[in-house]
Amino acid sequence: MPVSDTAARLAPLTTLRIGGRAATLVEATSADAVVDAVRAADAAGEPLLLLGGGSNVVVADEGWPGTVVHVANTGRTVQRRADGSVLLTVGAGEDWDDVVAACVADGLGGLECLSGIPGRTGATPVQNVGAYAVEVAELLVDVDLYDRRAGVVREHVPAAELGLAYRTSVLKGRDDAAVLRVRFALPGDGASAPVRYPELARALGVEPGARVPTAAAREAVLGLRRGKGMVLDAADLDTWSAGSFFTNPVLAADRAPAGAPRFPAGDGMVKVPAAWLIEHAGFRRGHPGPGGRVALSDKHVLALTNRGDGTAADLVALAREVRDGVRNRYGIELVPEPVLVGCTL
Repeated sequence: MPVSDTAARLAPLTTLRIGGRAATLVEATSADAVVDAVRAADAAGEPLLLLGGGSNVVVADEGWPGTVVHVANTGRTVQRRADGSVLLTVGAGEDWDDVVAACVADGLGGLECLSGIPGRTGATPVQNVGAYAVEVAELLVDVDLYDRRAGVVREHVPAAELGLAYRTSVLKGRDDAAVLRVRFALPGDGASAPVRYPELARALGVEPGARVPTAAAREAVLGLRRGKGMVLDAADLDTWSAGSFFTNPVLAADRAPAGAPRFPAGDGMVKVPAAWLIEHAGFRRGHPGPGGRVALSDKHVLALTNRGDGTAADLVALAREVRDGVRNRYGIELVPEPVLVGCTL
């Protein structure tokens, strides 16, 4: 059965360490417990919030007025397939980096470029998590989820039905479905995915497109992420963040600012780094928000960080300042990547 805690603090369950209290917090340690907790909240007519690793969310200082279900069901299975590939099934509550590390230790390639990303596995298809030119969409087979509208568990919902796109899916920003399990297809060998990201290729000393041992790729990715404050460390306030706060805007090629890096995005569109726009709009690393309680990371302007006693209101104020600065300088609207719970920009 789920374990409930009345009026529980939510801040410790988020990587920002920001947010008020939940009226009720339910720790759901099995898929059945997740379903039971959701059904109980629905039966009581309570507002429901599903929370995993808390790495991609900003919870308002007022907290949540109903039930928060902390998704904590675990379990991993590896099934070898006739073609040599591997089907990896993972409980939604598994720590994502633990999953990646286990794959590398088992000699399974494919996920290593997604090393060091905080959060739980159930969130990866919701956000279509990606880094270093690899996205979950490339490897995702299907998911099991609880459909709140129908009141049933839907098994093996194909990835093609999830509307996976750049840092989003049809599941993002909705509360009518709870991911229970996720399945990935991995190549089944000990080599990494092709190294397509130039910065990672340089760190590994290989040409773009090369495959390297998974362990080498993982260590290189972790090194790059640590240099940007993107690997969780309780002693490093630069990691008290929700990761990259804004997505990289996709624009018509003729709208990209002169001198900005650009990457092809199809149909005459290009992707422009949000970090470049932020820096060139006049924001520097360490730029403070209200009272210095929040600030841009000292390592990377794309991360908005809690300096120890920040509030959600402080963080939103800083995000607005950055968003408005880029809009005023370039006429480009930055879109937040984290889910905002009880607060808006």
